[in-house]
Amino acid sequence: MEEILVGIDVGTTKVCTLVGRVEEPKSVRIIGVGIEPSDGIRKGVIVDLASATKAITNAVQRAEQTSGLEITSALVSLAGAHVSSINSRGAVAIPGGIIDASDVARALDQARAIAIPHDREIVHVIQRGFSVDGQEGIRQPVGMHGYRLEVEAHIITAAAATVDNLRQCVGAAGVDIQSFVLNPLASAEVVLTEQERQMGVAVCDIGGGTTDLAIYVDGDVWHTMVLAVGGNHITQDIAHGLRLPPTQAEEVKKQQGHAVRSEIGAEEFFNIRPFGEDHPVRINRQDLAHIIEARTAEMFALIAQEIKRSGYDGLLPAGMVLTGGTSALPGIRRVAHEVLGMPVRTAQPENLVGLVDKLNSPAYSTSIGLLHWAVTMQNHDIAIGRARKRRLAKGEKNVNLDNVKDWIKRLLP
Repeated sequence: MEEILVGIDVGTTKVCTLVGRVEEPKSVRIIGVGIEPSDGIRKGVIVDLASATKAITNAVQRAEQTSGLEITSALVSLAGAHVSSINSRGAVAIPGGIIDASDVARALDQARAIAIPHDREIVHVIQRGFSVDGQEGIRQPVGMHGYRLEVEAHIITAAAATVDNLRQCVGAAGVDIQSFVLNPLASAEVVLTEQERQMGVAVCDIGGGTTDLAIYVDGDVWHTMVLAVGGNHITQDIAHGLRLPPTQAEEVKKQQGHAVRSEIGAEEFFNIRPFGEDHPVRINRQDLAHIIEARTAEMFALIAQEIKRSGYDGLLPAGMVLTGGTSALPGIRRVAHEVLGMPVRTAQPENLVGLVDKLNSPAYSTSIGLLHWAVTMQNHDIAIGRARKRRLAKGEKNVNLDNVKDWIKRLLP
């Protein structure tokens, strides 16, 4: 039977629903696409339930039409400044002397058992590393001998009410949520190389309303955060500076925008019609670039401040990978490099197959990443099924593998 995956990226500027078919172990063919302008969503948070529900419903219906399939469940992206993360440790004794998957699940449950306010909800519990009998740096402890297993976990939480609002909107579109996936973790699935993850890298997904950051060290997620600034702030600055309606300011940004003033010629002009003017006015592109450069430099200063606050600023030799719609702005990589003082590259989904005409853009990294996240989850489920057969064949007691499944899903990536 063909495996069908669905991801819904609910962003501030667009809602993108993708339907994918798994063709090889890690290859997904896009067979359905539904893209709808967002409404009722600001800075990654729903502010108008009816409008957001309509946008999500339209995106789902378009994807159903192009794929010819009914969408009943999906992975859904999550962003917004309400997202926060903490690190926790959990330890358990190993009764049999050999660590199995259930011991790892128990250790992660111990790490998960932290006091969080009643208005917060745990979204991900991601392992950062294990130690067995005090021996640090263990990557995969299953099958090892030991008497005490300790896990360090990165726990991502979100405001419960905000998550419930999103759950309600997606549910009203007739779709069950398999799980939420934090934006930068989904994007990282398609824009980071394994070498970058191992060396130490930050993935920065700059969308319309939020900038989402995830730091990877030794192949695992070490830090995540969401800033409530994004490309819409640049658009607002242009609208104020040039006295334009927001829709026109967005067009000007896309067609004439550049993040580095010194790279624009002094004789480059374009025509626009601001508020209160009867005739088009000539605008120097350098003036536009000056507005954009100031805002992008401020955004990266905030990102640099957050990386420094995390304490991992010295652990990123691979630098930063920029993605998200705003990363397509000319000159933004140079601004990032100058402000952050580290290697910077921009990335977008590659090697796509199927209905991908509109998807070859950094704006769709999260959308494509959701499908790849789902593939990884399924591969782990298959591995668990094999482990269950082996255990039953040996006549060993059957651990609660549903708990292990839940753990694996929380564990990713």
